[in-house]
Amino acid sequence: MPELFCTVEKQSGSRPFSLTGGRGRSVPPILELLPMTATTVLTARALLLDMDGTLVNSDAVVERIWRRWADRHGLDGDEVMKVVHGRQGYASMAVLLPHRPMAQNHADNARMLAEETADLDGVVPVPGAPAFLAALRGLPHALVTSADVALSTARMAAAGLPLPGVRVTAESVGASKPDPEGFLKGAAELGVAPADCVVFEDSGAGITAGRAAGMRVVGVGPRAAAHRPDVLVRDLTEVRVEPAGDGTIRLHIDGRR
Repeated sequence: MPELFCTVEKQSGSRPFSLTGGRGRSVPPILELLPMTATTVLTARALLLDMDGTLVNSDAVVERIWRRWADRHGLDGDEVMKVVHGRQGYASMAVLLPHRPMAQNHADNARMLAEETADLDGVVPVPGAPAFLAALRGLPHALVTSADVALSTARMAAAGLPLPGVRVTAESVGASKPDPEGFLKGAAELGVAPADCVVFEDSGAGITAGRAAGMRVVGVGPRAAAHRPDVLVRDLTEVRVEPAGDGTIRLHIDGRR
């Protein structure tokens, strides 16, 4: 489906800018070219859901803890934050401190996970997440997260969200996102072929993992936009779940492609 754009004449100096559509019709004032939203329908047999940034907004905690870690290691906090979303902690550390022994990364990651699990201040649901998960009750879906069992349980509870019956956590896999292992394991546990799954993700590492697994990806939130998911939504209020009579799940998505 091609993206649709409106043409904008930007403001020059102090004069108000003017905007006109085709044949002299006015269009609402905006300041840059933006793709128009349209409803997309995806059909799947199972949904695989990331947690942080997709169902749960934990950005405040992640910022606090990883910026402290960056300070301890003399790293630029802004550069660290570009790496950590979506990956397990030890994998982020391997990128940021490439010459450090992996055993040290794993030990450091264990301390970080405990610190994150104890800090739930500011953890809230992503808009639309409660209704989205309620609509999935009884339908095939799984949580696929880089958090461990303790952290995922704590954050979902803090956000007031139910834990899916099938969960793939850090303990379940040998490789972190962007490796597709977690998503492939989630599909296998649900008994669904990868091509019949739709992934919901917010991070570049997660979107890459979903694609590598051969799955379609719905990007959630601003971080996802730079990584070209199949469909992009602002949050989960833009997704409507419809169980189909043939056992599939129809997703009505008011997002951008």
